[in-house]
Amino acid sequence: MTVISEKRPIVPGLRPPEFGSGTPPKEELAIHGGPRAFRQPRGQPQPKIGTDEFLAIARRFGFQPDAMARLRGAVSVADLPADGPNFAKYRVGRPAPSAGSQFEAAAREYFGSPYALGVSSGTGALHAAMVAVGAGPGKEVVVPGLGFLATAMAAVLAGATPVFCDVDDSLQMDPEKLEACLSPRTVALAPTHHWGGVADMEPIIAIARKHKLAVIEDCAQSPGATYHGQRVGTIGDIGCFSISAYKIIGAGEGGLVLAKDERQFDRINQLAESGGLWRPDRFAPPRYEGELFAGTNYRMSELEAAADVVQLGKLDAVVGRYRQAYHRILGQLQRVREVRPQRLNDRAGVLGYLLRFFPRTEGLRAKLLTALRAEGVPASSPGPDTGPDWHFCGDMFPLRPYLTTASGPQRCQVAADLYHREIRIAIDQWWTSEDCDAVAKGINKVLTAYGAAVGHTAVGW
Repeated sequence: MTVISEKRPIVPGLRPPEFGSGTPPKEELAIHGGPRAFRQPRGQPQPKIGTDEFLAIARRFGFQPDAMARLRGAVSVADLPADGPNFAKYRVGRPAPSAGSQFEAAAREYFGSPYALGVSSGTGALHAAMVAVGAGPGKEVVVPGLGFLATAMAAVLAGATPVFCDVDDSLQMDPEKLEACLSPRTVALAPTHHWGGVADMEPIIAIARKHKLAVIEDCAQSPGATYHGQRVGTIGDIGCFSISAYKIIGAGEGGLVLAKDERQFDRINQLAESGGLWRPDRFAPPRYEGELFAGTNYRMSELEAAADVVQLGKLDAVVGRYRQAYHRILGQLQRVREVRPQRLNDRAGVLGYLLRFFPRTEGLRAKLLTALRAEGVPASSPGPDTGPDWHFCGDMFPLRPYLTTASGPQRCQVAADLYHREIRIAIDQWWTSEDCDAVAKGINKVLTAYGAAVGHTAVGW
């Protein structure tokens, strides 16, 4: 019997035939000097993100059709880098800093804070801050009875129970009622600087230090405001901001977290960017106990950051215009016995986009509101006839399943009374001196028509 050997002679430049191919290839392999099978791609690569995306953003700005046509004629794919733009914060191999890094650097400089992180929303900022200070199951965070529900909701998202503290006639957290809200489970106080005002931070900080509690400042509605000359958000341990189209500055949806302590800032990053891109060595084991834990992704979009770098640069001018209009009106107002003005914890430091006062009775509130509107004064009121409002703890329906009898809105009787009796005058930062004088005149006409004058000081209310 003849045995056929499986071994075949090796011919230089040829590879063994494919199974069933019949005949071996005749061209020499490229690795042996033969021709390359695929010399050059025939297709022209296009950037992943190109002029259509740029024009979509321009269209979102609201440019008219003729302007859009001019923009389309002015730009082409050839004007872009070969691989197109990159809208990720962490841009490997790119020499220019990302917009997110620029925004954070601008925030550190503006606020004088050692640490800053841009995030996707004010709620994301608050959630990260709550986790950073140890809020979690079995813990409590004290929040004010007035202010948007996001502050208390962030405590719930961290697994903690929010405990409502009543307000005083500044409509901010009442420091005199704060200690009654504390328990062995309390880990943090979260005062809210709401509606352009500032909380009375000195006694709040003193109570926090006495009981070894963290302080998270919610500054969503008062960026740029100050307390005793210090910017809000830098007084406590962590400052949280909403940088969004609904707030004083911001182009879309965004937020900012400021911190003083490096370990707390690590925890903020881990909650907000749990993919680990924030770490010096992304996938390395924990550098210390508690550094790594399950988080989420609250990273700020590069498009938001690019716009918000510009927005942050405008903040001082915005605050200055509001304050100028606010104080010009405030300085002219006539005091009447039947109306109590809102107390200001720092008169010079408030942002000043709402002027607020409290008529003595509900009936007087309704009369004043009607009369002010008739004068052309932009007045409003969250009176009992306006329906629920998630800025008042008694109406925060999403939180009810998480509250206890001891922590709920029944603690906040002053908040319920003043909030539903108040009248607000919306201040426009673009008002001229003549506009301000006319508004002040209209307010005085109404107040003196319904109340007994008690005079006013050189600086008004």
